[in-house]
Amino acid sequence: MALDTRTDRRPSLAATLWGSSVGKKTVMAVSGLIMLLYLVVHMLGNLKIFFGAAEFNHYAHWLRVVGEPFMHEEWTLWLVRVVLLAAVVAHATSAYQLSRRDIRARPGKYVHRKPRASYATRTMRWGGIILGLFLVWHLLDLTTGTVHAGFRPGHPYQNVVDTFSTWYGNVIYLVAMVALGLHVRHGFWSAAQTLGVGSRARDRALKTTANALALVLTVGFVSVPVAVMTGVVS
Repeated sequence: MALDTRTDRRPSLAATLWGSSVGKKTVMAVSGLIMLLYLVVHMLGNLKIFFGAAEFNHYAHWLRVVGEPFMHEEWTLWLVRVVLLAAVVAHATSAYQLSRRDIRARPGKYVHRKPRASYATRTMRWGGIILGLFLVWHLLDLTTGTVHAGFRPGHPYQNVVDTFSTWYGNVIYLVAMVALGLHVRHGFWSAAQTLGVGSRARDRALKTTANALALVLTVGFVSVPVAVMTGVVS
């Protein structure tokens, strides 16, 4: 008579957390904050273009050698890219799965309409899709040069000016930055609630911070194409 040696294995803590809606929301919040930190740093770096080609190109070169001699050339840059890629994948996956759960939980339409949500809330999902598509375009445009006619490796200043000298480059970028501002505005406040930072006493401060971050990032990123279009940067 054979003995059944199988034992019921309990899922790991990580699997349990990921399987829950709370866990997915936490992953989405933490990954979103990682990307937000990167966006702030990236925006500040972009603003160096106002100091001229030499300053901007030097900054772009520094990104590739930061950490030397302890880190080999571009190792730090690739480390940042890997962390960002992981954050993007985690954020998008958790957002998609939460969305699917929400749809399954509400197979029929509400008989009574809910109170109208803010514009940022109602466009959160579409905003995420727009930003995902823009990220692919942005990398193909200014990192690999795949969709950038006349792309010159090692000349980031000129590549940026070339991109924003085209109508479609400006339209794509400006639409994406508006979507980014709305996404940050709603996402920051939602992340604070998910991570337990929010409270009745802090809600006003958190919403003010979310609005300020969204405005600063949008204006900061948009200022570059506007400067190229108006001839301030050329």
